[in-house]
Amino acid sequence: MRILTGDIGGTNSRLAVATSIEGRLELSHERRYPSMEHHSLQDILEHYLAHLGEPMEGAALGLPGPVANGHCDVTNLPWVVDARTLEADTGISRIVLLNDLEAAAWGIDSLSKEALFVLQPGASGSQGNRSVIAAGTGLGEAGMYWDGSRHHPFATEGGHASFAPRSDLEVDLLRWLEPRYGQVSWERLVSGPGLVHIFEFLSRHRGIAQPAGLQQAMKHGDPAAAIAQAANNHESPTCIEAMELFCSLYGAEAGNQALKLMATGGVYVGGGIAPKILAWLQRPAFLEAFRDKGKMQGLMEKIPVSIILDDRTALYGPARKWFAESAPDH
Repeated sequence: MRILTGDIGGTNSRLAVATSIEGRLELSHERRYPSMEHHSLQDILEHYLAHLGEPMEGAALGLPGPVANGHCDVTNLPWVVDARTLEADTGISRIVLLNDLEAAAWGIDSLSKEALFVLQPGASGSQGNRSVIAAGTGLGEAGMYWDGSRHHPFATEGGHASFAPRSDLEVDLLRWLEPRYGQVSWERLVSGPGLVHIFEFLSRHRGIAQPAGLQQAMKHGDPAAAIAQAANNHESPTCIEAMELFCSLYGAEAGNQALKLMATGGVYVGGGIAPKILAWLQRPAFLEAFRDKGKMQGLMEKIPVSIILDDRTALYGPARKWFAESAPDH
């Protein structure tokens, strides 16, 4: 059986055909579309189906935002998506919508060992709930409840919870952002735009002028990528400090989520940013912040932490959910 599977993001939307072969998923015909260049998800689906040239009997799509009753007001995109409307417009008989981080959670068990970089091995034989956190255009978070025999993924919107500063510098960062946004969420800092916020704050806070080349790269390209590249090349002390603070904040919120979900079965760090800054995540800042939970530090040291390297995780996930719900004994 072949269905359409999709990872819909604020920056890019990816679609592929998922084929289930004896319980194993294979992806083919993968295509990527710049999300903001299309006025709706229906528009992207129509382009893809025309390219594919064959009908699909099912589709499963991971969306950045809360999904309820087959409906989603997409976060960071001016789209409203409704499964029943999409079915009628595309001719696909059954479309399943799910939150993008729930989709990533569903996809984890499709990954090979090579697709995961172990940042902290944790305690041997660790079992229990899991958590998934992913910084990209925004900050997504999901959980995986352990019932004693298997995991059940579920969505959260934890990335929009209020940021909690841990130092005088972070208090100043919060105060700098509050006039602009009011409520300052973790997503305002742990995301691609968040790294830019951190850099801009530090530049003003330290009063350090930035190299002209960096300013041009930020103006004419992806500013977050320019900051990371400048840090890698040791072109700007502010960029290095921004990367260190970004990783520390990422680790702190990953630890917060792990505590709230009692994620003794492991923490999985996904999204588009983590594989690109793997060398930075291996430095002390991320894990020190992850473990720095007072009386719970011993617990945090026992939790396995892995970086997801395969960017197709969120394509596998929706398809896995679709096939699981379509099984005869479901």
